[in-house]
Amino acid sequence: MDMLNLTGHKEESFIFTKKVGMSKRVTRSYTEDFKRKAVALRYENGSVKRTSQELGIAVSVLGRWCKEAKEYGLNSFPGKGKPKLTDTEKKVVELQKQLQDSQLENEILKKAISIFSKSDKISIGS
Repeated sequence: MDMLNLTGHKEESFIFTKKVGMSKRVTRSYTEDFKRKAVALRYENGSVKRTSQELGIAVSVLGRWCKEAKEYGLNSFPGKGKPKLTDTEKKVVELQKQLQDSQLENEILKKAISIFSKSDKISIGS
C-alpha cells in the first residue's frame, strides 16, 4: 500500500495480515524515522486529527506516538521486543550489568586464589 511520506514522496508501508478467529486483521508497521517525523509534523500542524489524515494513519496511533515521544524522548520507538526506557532507567540497567560482571570476576578470582593456595601448600609440604 502506497502512502505519502513526510516529504511528499511515495513510501511503502509494511502491511501484515493476521488471522484472528474467523476474520483477517491487517496490521501496519512503520519505521522509527517515520514515527519521529510524524510526531514532529503533528506539533508543526498543531492538530493530531489533521496530521493523521494527511499521513493516512489512525488518530489513536499518532496520539500514542506523541505520548510515547513525550514520555521517553529519544528512547521512544525502540523496536519490537525492546523495552522503552528513560535515560535514568537505561543507566540503571547498565550499572546492574557492570555490577553483575564485577561480581562474576570477583568469584573467579576467589576460586583462582583458592586453587593457587592449595598448590602452594602441596609444593611446600613435599
